[in-house]
Amino acid sequence: MKVFVATLDEGSLTGASRKTGRSVAAVSRAIAFLEARVGVPLLHRTTRSIKLSEAGERYAIACRRLLMELEEAERIAAGERSVPRGTLTISATVFVGAEILRPIVDAFLDEYPTVNVRLYLLERQVNLIDEGMDLALRVTHLSDSTLVAHKIGEVRRLVVASPRYLTSHPRITEPADLGKHQIIAMDHMGLASWSFPPLEGSSVPRSISFTPRLVINSVRGVVASAVEGHGVTRLLAYHVAPEIKQGLLQVVLADAEPAPVPAHIISPYGRLAVPKVRAFVDFALPRLRSRFASLAKDAATSPAKVITTRRAKVFAE
Repeated sequence: MKVFVATLDEGSLTGASRKTGRSVAAVSRAIAFLEARVGVPLLHRTTRSIKLSEAGERYAIACRRLLMELEEAERIAAGERSVPRGTLTISATVFVGAEILRPIVDAFLDEYPTVNVRLYLLERQVNLIDEGMDLALRVTHLSDSTLVAHKIGEVRRLVVASPRYLTSHPRITEPADLGKHQIIAMDHMGLASWSFPPLEGSSVPRSISFTPRLVINSVRGVVASAVEGHGVTRLLAYHVAPEIKQGLLQVVLADAEPAPVPAHIISPYGRLAVPKVRAFVDFALPRLRSRFASLAKDAATSPAKVITTRRAKVFAE
């Protein structure tokens, strides 16, 4: 199972050979043994790549879970519960993982030389237990009660555009005004509509439908197009905090923002007892809270300007 998982992680038999210290032939024999034992092919192999079969996908999930439990059992038997060591697996979305979590992981590795980290940056929600993950950073409302959550902050959902765009297009004073504007959309923030809180006295959220002029599946691409004046977009505050701070983007509809989205570090029950997991949580929590607070401050609406007409009359607030 360890050889099988190593093959998946490394993407090749050669990579698994290096990681496990076995020959390529021995790696191939180990996988063939597993396939013979379970009675179905687990991998589809070509000269250039390997891909999991449908049965292999289910088997890989079970393998990761069992190996995680085996690792913990071995550490308990060896009396090493108090020593952080081994490989820590963490999941996050691409932007958060690369821009916010990755520098903290780097610092953690400097502090704990006996721990290795696998940081998986994925635009999907990982099942920590089934996929053998120790931790995840999630910016969403949590519903899974089988997980332990540590709150690290809240993130606003902001509608933004460049000052140049706003001065040459109709005013945006309420969500309905968005129908007059060019929308730059990103799939997980809404491709056909955006939701806003209900008006006072109503319990029905306002849903604003649109046909986006531009759809991009990259945060950096959406931000760049908005900064260059090609339309209005909605993103999470940490996506646009530097641009807001520099005056490259301006927040609109701040009075109609939905409730902020909570951010958490989560782990399966029982994983905090593992030294490497506990060490990372203790190390990362204060740093993540400080980072999210700093980004929230940077993304606060600047009072410097308010666009009052279509033709760029600007008055100080």
